[in-house]
Amino acid sequence: MRWFYSGSSTKSLAELDRLVNEVILAEDFDQAHLKDFRALKENHRLDSYQGDTADIRSSFSASDGWKETSVKIRIPADGVKHVSEDVAPEFDVPGLFYRRPLEVIKAAFRESTAEQFHLTPFETFYQPSDDVAAEKTYGEVYNSSAMLEEHEKIRSQPREGNCTLETVVAAVMLWSDSTHLASFGTASLWPIYMFLGNQSKYARAKSTSFAAHHLAYIPKARLADSLHDFYRCTFQKTVTSEILSYCRHELMQAIWLLLLDDDFMHAYEFGVVIECVDGVRRRVFPRLFTYSADYPEKTLLASIKFLANCPCPRCLIPKANIGGLGSRADRHCREKKMRQDGNIIWSTVRRVRDWLYVKGTNITSVFVKQMLMPESLVPIVNSFSTRFARFGFNFYSMFVPDLLHEFELGVWKATFIHLIRVLY
Repeated sequence: MRWFYSGSSTKSLAELDRLVNEVILAEDFDQAHLKDFRALKENHRLDSYQGDTADIRSSFSASDGWKETSVKIRIPADGVKHVSEDVAPEFDVPGLFYRRPLEVIKAAFRESTAEQFHLTPFETFYQPSDDVAAEKTYGEVYNSSAMLEEHEKIRSQPREGNCTLETVVAAVMLWSDSTHLASFGTASLWPIYMFLGNQSKYARAKSTSFAAHHLAYIPKARLADSLHDFYRCTFQKTVTSEILSYCRHELMQAIWLLLLDDDFMHAYEFGVVIECVDGVRRRVFPRLFTYSADYPEKTLLASIKFLANCPCPRCLIPKANIGGLGSRADRHCREKKMRQDGNIIWSTVRRVRDWLYVKGTNITSVFVKQMLMPESLVPIVNSFSTRFARFGFNFYSMFVPDLLHEFELGVWKATFIHLIRVLY
């Protein structure tokens, strides 16, 4: 207590309890470990932690489900023909660290925080008085129409092996964000992480709840660094910006094809039995509800061209009509012109990829642009389409606004700067 009441006044009784219970009384606590301890020196070690490759690997413990692998993508080149796409040169991108999403979901439902999960969705209404009609309110994923519909759909479908266990929708909410770690230098990370919408947003938003489950770390820098040498060595040509962009799209889709493995898809279709934190066994069905990322990443995920004629990942509004945003006519138009995954897109992409790999067509040719320009597509087979199209899931609908990047650091920041300039 003498330590608690001396020095800084910002210490709390809860932090003192945590120091005693989690550190001093811990089974592996050894006083010898603190010999020559200096906080400044330890902080410096943490700051320089990313410099050692061995240290990076040790931070992704296999006991926590982390795996390291490489991702292979096939590279086209102008004028280079192949019998089929399957025999085109493969470029190996090493350094992908990932965890299997299904295992992450299983672990999440067994953690103590799962006691706060809402396993059955429900509706909420607001009625200020008896004379006023009740109005439906929206605020959580487990109150949404989408989750209620998915819950009823799962309950109505035949059970595997006449299973009588309670069915639960695991509301998967995905994020990814390419992040620079320093104001000067090239240190960066590109994580993919997952939240579960079964947990209230008021709990998810707290950093102390540890609600974010990291799925993967994309090898951001290695693609650009090594692709130039590979391309020149393989094709005796300099890689173009269009090919680099194509490879970034291919890399993102290859990573998601790896993450959405057969076990995850089996659980998506038939559910997976999990003994939850309360000791009750339930059949859990993972469902993708939202994917939030900044706009450049959304173009990679949705397999569309960056800021092209139809720049939105959700609808086919032309760029020239974006100025009508917020109007009643614009809302009607966006609902009417929603992007739809289906045979037209699949056949277009297959034909263009056949031109690139089999006929050696230039990726910037007029023919390629004419095929892809109407919906601002890129010649990429989308992994979400590959995995979920047979279930009738339109993956374009899961892309939602990124409040931080698209509003606070985008529209609002630009508006605020403009107002400051007007005033001063």
